[in-house]
Amino acid sequence: MNMVIGILIGLLVLMFLVVAHELGHFIAARRNGVKVNEFGIGFPPRAIAWVKNPEYEKWKKVPKNARNKKRKPKKWLRLKRKDWGKSQKRLIFSLNWLPIGGFCAMDGESDADTKKGTFGAASFWGKTKILFAGVAANWLVAFVILTVLAVTGMPHFMDDQFTMSGDTNVSETAIFIEKIEPNSPAEQAGMEVGDQIIEGISNGSTAAEEVGSSAKLTNFNAAHAGEKVTFHILRDGNVISVEPTLNNVEDSYVLGTTVRQEGRELYYSTWSAPIVGAVTTVQLTGETFRGLWNLLWDFGSGIVRQLSPDSTVREQGREAIGTAGESVSGPVGIIGVLFPAFTETGPTNLAFLAAIISISLACMNVLPIPALDGGRWFLIALFRIRGKKLDKKTEEKIVSRAFLVLLVLIAVITVLDVIKMF
Repeated sequence: MNMVIGILIGLLVLMFLVVAHELGHFIAARRNGVKVNEFGIGFPPRAIAWVKNPEYEKWKKVPKNARNKKRKPKKWLRLKRKDWGKSQKRLIFSLNWLPIGGFCAMDGESDADTKKGTFGAASFWGKTKILFAGVAANWLVAFVILTVLAVTGMPHFMDDQFTMSGDTNVSETAIFIEKIEPNSPAEQAGMEVGDQIIEGISNGSTAAEEVGSSAKLTNFNAAHAGEKVTFHILRDGNVISVEPTLNNVEDSYVLGTTVRQEGRELYYSTWSAPIVGAVTTVQLTGETFRGLWNLLWDFGSGIVRQLSPDSTVREQGREAIGTAGESVSGPVGIIGVLFPAFTETGPTNLAFLAAIISISLACMNVLPIPALDGGRWFLIALFRIRGKKLDKKTEEKIVSRAFLVLLVLIAVITVLDVIKMF
């Protein structure tokens, strides 16, 4: 039942993020004089549709003091099913059966269109704003979510995570030892199951470091591997000190404990929440682009290594390709695995996941792939720089082939997601 709820929430969140993206295109198109034929939530088949009422538009043009408020016409009229296939002069707003996103259908979406009110007739700067407005909308959504989380509790997700000095409170967490490896530094120093680790002091230092979370303990151990350190632990109401000599990083473990963390480490801000939201959005954007680069590098280098006559190099190539495959998740993995898992951990982590996906959508659409927004802009800009006209046939051929490659890639990732799930 929890998985079903998680999948439903995942579908709704993804649809919201895609609709927000398309709404960015819609607003930019209208502001730049481009006619939008239809704005749809979900994908066809169509469930219900409305069309802008021409009588309402006439009524709006009448001066306010001369309007007949008792006979105010409806702004939207229900579009009859028999008229669905007919071309409409005014904007159609539709709800569709497939809850997998949304769309903004502009008039004359080819760069070669010249009729007034079409996308093609817009200026280059106007097209730039329209194409990247969806990206901006996704970044804006992420910023809003992260700003709210900065107030309600931002998860600790990276070592150099931005916080505003003087306006950050950290929720309390505690870690308890659940297991100790035999003959490990922890056992030799006298640490016991049930001990609460409070703080650590490195060799030759008098300053204690707070290690009250799993991540902080791991970082402390890694930073002082091979050294003799001091831990202050709470046992039976008394604070005592133990002095293990940590193993090296290359060993199976550094301290040799498995810990249980109680509570989540959350960062709370007040007046600086918008600043934290903005900088965190930038940080996550950088991490997303870095992850995309690592993915492409692992995949590309893995393919190249497969051509080597050396079996060791080929094995390294297979491992690199495997690493790339493990780091990719498509719609099935996101909806069927990530959202159910994050739904169980509560609204804070769920909102954080939504912000990450929104940033991922923005970053993907910036890339110069012809089937995506950044790619379409790159194509238009390239032909403009070359001083050549991008005719409709050439544009459709390039975009359709790129779209086909994307569909194949999505299909492969979907198969991998299903394999991972079962």
